[in-house]
Amino acid sequence: MVDRVEAALAYAFPVDGLVHALKYRHQLAVAQCLGTVLARTTREAPRPHLVVPMPLGAQRLAERGFNQSLEIARVTASRLDVALAPEGCRRVRDTSPQASLAFAERASNVRRAFVCDLELRGMRVALVDDVLTTGASLDACATALKKAGATEVIGWVAARTLLDDY
Repeated sequence: MVDRVEAALAYAFPVDGLVHALKYRHQLAVAQCLGTVLARTTREAPRPHLVVPMPLGAQRLAERGFNQSLEIARVTASRLDVALAPEGCRRVRDTSPQASLAFAERASNVRRAFVCDLELRGMRVALVDDVLTTGASLDACATALKKAGATEVIGWVAARTLLDDY
């Protein structure tokens, strides 16, 4: 489970359009913008030892051609001068897109979907994702990071849905 979450922006107009442009229209320049804003938002927070992007499943990565969370994490880690582990976690099974599921189905959809092969004993890890809705994916991935020894996992997200929106 994630220990805390820091979000740069609200997932509302115009940010929702920017995220869609990145994910579905391959506008990779948006990752530069989102990563920069995320770095500014988190620069006063306790510094993590490592930044890990939320992994995509093999099928979704092949369809999209890139991992939007990795692109955001690259910028954020670079701006904060923190080590990046591009493949720090991996998705061991493809899951249904979270956006297509009801709130109650999301946690079971991603349960045991992630594995971390790194040695993270005693480390504070920032787990970067593009959008946080229910937190199910972050929590499932954080569980894998903690099994690898991380003492703290902080969710760093470019945008967060507002409770009223869900």
